[in-house]
Amino acid sequence: MNERITPTLIGQRPATRDDLRYLRRALALARRGLGRTSPNPMVGAVVVRNGQIVGEGYHPKAGELHAEVFALRAAGERARGATLYVSLEPCSHYGRTPPCADAVIQAGIRRVVAASQDPNPLVAGRGLEKLRAAGIEVECGPLRAEEERLNEAYRHWIVSRQPFVTLKLAASLDGKLATRTGDSRWITGEAARHDVHRLRAACDAVLTTAATVLADDPALTARLPGAHQPRRVVVDVGLRTSPDARVYAPGDPPPLLATVVDDPVRLAPYRSRGIEVLPLPDRDGHVDLQALMAALGAREVVSLMVECGGRFAAALLEAGCAQKIRLYLAPLLIGGEEAVPALGGPGAALLADAPRLRDVTWKRLGDDFRVEGYVY
Repeated sequence: MNERITPTLIGQRPATRDDLRYLRRALALARRGLGRTSPNPMVGAVVVRNGQIVGEGYHPKAGELHAEVFALRAAGERARGATLYVSLEPCSHYGRTPPCADAVIQAGIRRVVAASQDPNPLVAGRGLEKLRAAGIEVECGPLRAEEERLNEAYRHWIVSRQPFVTLKLAASLDGKLATRTGDSRWITGEAARHDVHRLRAACDAVLTTAATVLADDPALTARLPGAHQPRRVVVDVGLRTSPDARVYAPGDPPPLLATVVDDPVRLAPYRSRGIEVLPLPDRDGHVDLQALMAALGAREVVSLMVECGGRFAAALLEAGCAQKIRLYLAPLLIGGEEAVPALGGPGAALLADAPRLRDVTWKRLGDDFRVEGYVY
């Protein structure tokens, strides 16, 4: 039964069950580009004719063809008179590739159903209007919330030009990152650690601090078959880390060292290893976090995962530089006033001042729990 369900933002009629089904397929295709499309959004497209899918596609990587073009090429002549379902409004401008709206028009598509508009000022409704001006029936809005959640990092970066930051923490039930002796391996189990690698693979970059490098010598790679490898970023105010640390292993793009030191002699060992150095302003003996985020955004880091100790985590929250928290809780009680807390620093003086999370979700991973939410 082709029943009407959800009202649209643009168009003459509500979405049908079939519309929602094909849009969900487009969103599922879009997710295949996770971690690989920046600074572009993830987009999926489905061409349907006479109730049958005749073409599909997704955007695999920035600089390559967009989802609509792949789907239209797969459909060929069957695209003429068909409906195109796309998770995001087709672009209308020349970037690294020609406008997708032009390709849709040339293919003879009769109707376009888009889950959401593109927030990019270069598009922002212009693609839909171009299609309508060509006589194509256009509807936009069904599953908008799902698309916005899928591309939350892209949307944040487009508006702020700063990365969408996910702060990852792993703690015992009593909120400790490590024992009083610094022992922290491993608080969580294998399933939770596997989930962390999936998050790394989904992000453009992973950031840590000198303290974590000195304590753990992490590689910060995504250890999954065929996974996208995020750029590694180290915040080292006084150049305490060794250029030979595992986190500085060669990569494309190269590891990035953020520091307040601007001495060519002291920085030479890092640069000789192919490490990009990012000198930043000193704010009370620490890196200026807003300047750091602006610099990463300018380097097209759209999504950023942060793995760090309690002090830097607290500083991020205090500076308003974290948009999402992912906390892995282990069924473990460490105890002790000298144990390392998940959040350091002075903390909130009043409950009313403490950051709160919204849209919180829980998921069990082996014996551990993953708690995720957005910072108010």
